[in-house]
Amino acid sequence: MQNVITTQNVSDSLTSHTAPSIGSSAMLVDMSISTWTGRKKDKKASEDVTDANFAASGVASVHKKLLADCQELMAVQKFTANSRNMHYAMTMPWSKTGLALLPTAQYFKYHQAMTDIQNEYWRLVDTFLQGYEWEITQASAKLGDLFNRDEYPTLDSLRNKFAFNLSYVPLPDAGDFRIDINNEANEQIKDHYQSYYSTQLDNAMNDVWTRLHKALAAMSERLDYSPSAITVADGKKTFRDSLVGNVLDMVELLNVCNVSDNGQMNAARMKLEDAFRGVNADALREDAHLRSETKRTVDEVIKSLPSIGM
Repeated sequence: MQNVITTQNVSDSLTSHTAPSIGSSAMLVDMSISTWTGRKKDKKASEDVTDANFAASGVASVHKKLLADCQELMAVQKFTANSRNMHYAMTMPWSKTGLALLPTAQYFKYHQAMTDIQNEYWRLVDTFLQGYEWEITQASAKLGDLFNRDEYPTLDSLRNKFAFNLSYVPLPDAGDFRIDINNEANEQIKDHYQSYYSTQLDNAMNDVWTRLHKALAAMSERLDYSPSAITVADGKKTFRDSLVGNVLDMVELLNVCNVSDNGQMNAARMKLEDAFRGVNADALREDAHLRSETKRTVDEVIKSLPSIGM
């Protein structure tokens, strides 16, 4: 049940005059997922609560779970949230409309991950739909007087409430505008888009810096075994293996997401690659010198990061 759309031939020639052109190193991707909430406001119950508490009309609202605690529906909803998180982790923000910036170096990894996620999403949806009528029967007993059979959509109607779509769109530059207006107005629109393009690119790169800072700050704190930093009862700090994995993931992200070939980002990546070559969580736990040197490098990289309100 895949619905993957690739938009092509939007532009034959992309040009840019001020902001770095990233049309060949990145694209836009739109991932949209729709899932039935299974919740509905009960007007009568809301009025009953309001009246019972002598409250003004409209101050209380009662929403009910139409299928109570249906595990199959909850599985779809949880998976949907995790899918969005995976999408956000593998892309960079671009616009408030939901479009994200996807580096071309990340495309195959992203597309494979999203295809697997999409297939699992539809498997979970099909499992839920197969037991839908039975869940309604169960809900009638759990909801008591709150149950109203007319509030439940038909199976065909319910199926249409689920969707998982991916769209890939080439990234236009200002020179791609082809509209039938006078030259002065055309140039104004190009300038407007150039400003927008530059701002969105800055925001996308700043998002990568922010993620890096978060991962490095967490590692620096956990690697600090100095007496003043240890507050646990047994006098020792602990950290999960994922502490190193999170930083290594960020090193990979610095490589694929540096769509503007930022020298500062390249330098941070190479320094971290050198520092973490062959390093794992067990070694950091056991080797005080390695732990100290790794923290020193991490702190140096943190200090070198651009100031973006972190």
